[in-house]
Amino acid sequence: MPVRCPACEGHLMVKALVCPACGTEVHGRFQANEFALLPKEHLDFLRLFVKARGNLKEVERLLGLSYPTVRARLDALLKALGYEGMEEEDERLSTLEALRRGEITLEEAVARLKAGRS
Repeated sequence: MPVRCPACEGHLMVKALVCPACGTEVHGRFQANEFALLPKEHLDFLRLFVKARGNLKEVERLLGLSYPTVRARLDALLKALGYEGMEEEDERLSTLEALRRGEITLEEAVARLKAGRS
């Protein structure tokens, strides 16, 4: 299914759905989910990743690629899905929560937050 307009490269929307069994048509404006918008290479990797139950070593074995290459493909998939930078945000929130609970000092929190920026 094409996901980009051939004229302007904008995202295409689905306008009609048809039941192949009875011919019923449903018309409207339907937004494709983020997985439908992935390029084929990312979608193929995602399918293999799920088939391997998220085990990167198994994906590495199935593709015959090095672990860094497989990890780079996973990172590219995450970026395409808009999940880039979520790990840093989780670490930042975890640091702030530890500070709130009194588990670390203000100085330790500042040091962790500064280290996360680089």
